[in-house]
Amino acid sequence: MSDVLTAENARTRKYLHIILPLFIGSVLAFLDRLNLAYAALTMNKDLGFSAEVYGMGAGILFLGYILFEVPGTLIAEKWSPRKWVARIMISWGLACALMAFIHTDVQFYIVRFLIGAAEASFYPVCYAVIIPRWFSAKERPTAVSIMLTSLLVSNIIGSPLAGLLLDVSWLGFKGWQMLFLLEGGMALIFGIIVSFWLADWPKDVKWLSEDEKRVLAEQYEREVAAKSAVRSYTVWEALRDKEVLKLCFIYFMWITGFWGFGFWMPTVLKSVSGWSNASIGWLIVIPMAVALIGFIVTGNSSARTGEKRWHVAIPMFIGTVGMGLGPFVANPLLSFILVCVSAVGVYVGMGVWWTYPTSFLSGAAAAGAVGLINSVGNLGGWVGHYLVGFVKDRTGSFTGAYLYLAFSLLVAGLLILTLRKKLPVDHPASVQQSELN
Repeated sequence: MSDVLTAENARTRKYLHIILPLFIGSVLAFLDRLNLAYAALTMNKDLGFSAEVYGMGAGILFLGYILFEVPGTLIAEKWSPRKWVARIMISWGLACALMAFIHTDVQFYIVRFLIGAAEASFYPVCYAVIIPRWFSAKERPTAVSIMLTSLLVSNIIGSPLAGLLLDVSWLGFKGWQMLFLLEGGMALIFGIIVSFWLADWPKDVKWLSEDEKRVLAEQYEREVAAKSAVRSYTVWEALRDKEVLKLCFIYFMWITGFWGFGFWMPTVLKSVSGWSNASIGWLIVIPMAVALIGFIVTGNSSARTGEKRWHVAIPMFIGTVGMGLGPFVANPLLSFILVCVSAVGVYVGMGVWWTYPTSFLSGAAAAGAVGLINSVGNLGGWVGHYLVGFVKDRTGSFTGAYLYLAFSLLVAGLLILTLRKKLPVDHPASVQQSELN
C-alpha cells in the first residue's frame, strides 16, 4: 500500500510541476489565436482589412513556425527545455503586444510572422523533449491530453472575455487592442515565472525522492533502449522516415480544418445568427466544454487500452460531419449545434496524436521529427485561414471553403488508420515500471 501511495504522490507532483506550467503556457499560446479570431469582428473594419487580408495575416504566423520549429526543438533538446520555453514566452509576449499598434496590412503581416517565429517550437518541445523525460509511454496519452485541454480552457475563459472587451475602450485603446496588450503582458510575466518553475530533468528537482528520481531515469533509459533495439534513428534519418513523412501529411490535412474552423468560427457564426459579440463569446463555452470532456475521456481510454489510431480517427470523422453540414444550415440553433460537433472533431484526438511520434522515436530524433510534423502541419494552418478568406471574398459565401475543410479532416482520419499498430513501446519491457510513477 505504501508503494502505491508513494507512486500516486510522485504522479501528482509531476502534474503540478511539469504539466501545470505547460498547460498555462499552452493556454496563453492559444489565447493568441482566439484573440485574433474575435478581434477580427471589429479590427478588420477599423483597419479596412478584407477577408483575404485577414486570412493571409492569420496564416502567415505559421511561416515563422515552419522556419524555426525544427531548429528550436533541437536547441531545447541539446541545451535546456526550461530556458527555451521561458525564452519563447517572453519574446512572444513582446511580439503579441505589438499587435495593438498595427495600422496597415503590411504591419499586420510582419507582426504575425514575428509572433510565429517567437512561439515556434513551444509545442514540439513539450511533446518530444519535456514530457517523455517525466512520463512513461503508458502515461503519456493522459498527460498530453490533460495538457492540451488548455486549448479548450482558453476558449472557455477567453471567449467571454474577448466578447466583452471588444465593446470597451480604455485609455484610447479600442477593445481589440486591449486584447493583445493583455495577452502579451501575461505571456511576458509567465515567461519569467516558468524559468523558475520547470526543470530539465528529474535529477534537478527537490520535490522527488532519490528513489523516485532513480525510477524515472531508469524508465526513460529503458524506453530509449526499447526503441533503439528496433531501430536507432539519427535526426536526419528521422526527418526522412516514411512514417514521419506520413504523419506530416496527416497533420497538414488535420490542421487545415482545425485552424480554418478556429480562426473563422466566430465570424461565420455571427454571419448566420446575427448575435452580438458578447453572446457569441459566452455561447462558445458550450462546445468547448463538451470537447474538454471528450479530450479527457479519449486520453484516459487510450492510456488504458494502448490503442491510438481509432482514438484519433473517430473524432476526425465526427468533425467531418459537423464541418460538411455547416454551410447548408441557416437556422442559428442548428448552426450552433454543428459548431459543437465540429469542435469535438477537431480537438478531441489531439492529446493521443502527439504520443505517436515518441512511441518509436526518442532524444534528438524525436525532437527533430516532432518539430517537422508540427511545422508542416501548421502550413495547413495557413492554407485553412487563407482559403476561407479567399473563397469568401470571391463567392460571398463560406460554403466552398467549409466543404474543403471537411474533406481535409476526412482524409486525415482515413490516413490515421493506415499507421502501424505495433510500436516499440508496446513491448512489456518498456512499460513494466510505469506503474511506479
